[in-house]
Amino acid sequence: MTATRTRRQFMALTASSAAMVLPGCAHAGSAMGGAASSASDHQAIPRRALGKTGAQVSILGIGGSHLGDVRDPSEADRIVHEAIDSGIDFFDNAWEYHDGRSEEVLGRALQGGKRRQVFLMTKVCTHGQKADVAMRMLEDSLRRLGTDHLDLWQIHECIYDNDPDLHFAADGVTLALDKAKQQGKTRFVGFTGHKHPAIHLKMLEHGYPFDTAQMPLNCFDATFRSFEANVVPRLVERGIAPIGMKSLTGAGDPVRKGVVTVDEALRYAMSVPGVATTVTGVDSLDVLRQNIAIARGFQPMSASERASLRERVRAVAADGRHEWYKMTTHYDAKVGRGQHGYPTEQELPL
Repeated sequence: MTATRTRRQFMALTASSAAMVLPGCAHAGSAMGGAASSASDHQAIPRRALGKTGAQVSILGIGGSHLGDVRDPSEADRIVHEAIDSGIDFFDNAWEYHDGRSEEVLGRALQGGKRRQVFLMTKVCTHGQKADVAMRMLEDSLRRLGTDHLDLWQIHECIYDNDPDLHFAADGVTLALDKAKQQGKTRFVGFTGHKHPAIHLKMLEHGYPFDTAQMPLNCFDATFRSFEANVVPRLVERGIAPIGMKSLTGAGDPVRKGVVTVDEALRYAMSVPGVATTVTGVDSLDVLRQNIAIARGFQPMSASERASLRERVRAVAADGRHEWYKMTTHYDAKVGRGQHGYPTEQELPL
């Protein structure tokens, strides 16, 4: 995932209904701001096993990229603290989000003992660079996050066809994953990507003992270059925990256009069989409370409900119009672009 402000340049904001709140549109749906005060307040946010690690995490996670968009430090702190107090413990981040600011924002919010209450994940952003670069990035991340260890360290953005070869080179980033575990600087390791299921499968072909893999999981993915159909079953077979992201396709465009509701989109993503947690973009308390209201006392959609929703959106899902991150370089991080010799986003918008 790249910074949210970049996504906004790509997708123009349209009028939101009072029945929804989206990241980046916190005031548009302020009527949902009190959702967390509903009758479901007493219900807990469910937890699930993180693959075969023995750890359990909340079914809802907080994305680091959107958190880095929050300009008011006190509001960012409140988002993190209210999420924790509501039962969310999975926190996502990456070394490169907002040039390190996202990790700093989260690290500040986790001071005063909050770190012990969360499952902390961040991502290493070598994009093909060597293990020594990865280890320096790890030290940066630990310093920014104010901790001596991570719960999960993932390789960020496995999105180019040659990324698996680069990562598994003799001095590639997987060597750094091994070192970090040996040194006690991370408990678990994984990888992420949003481009094509084939790249995830190529990562898995190496037989490396990953604990997790992160990918887009939503009702549109099921029809177009599907991670749900092609990758999740392979992960479950091996005891690797699938982590979902882009439940609203990254910028919420299908919600704004009335294709699906926030409730449908998020419930579908959290109902994918095998998924451990779903990372959601939260840049305001309104968005947080909306998502908490959906997650509290969550009961998964039935197989028939999921099939019905997939069929309903099939016509607008099959051509990928709501999943630009699979078809363009728009969502690709600038560090990875540079490492692979791609023009900047300003030079090549798509």
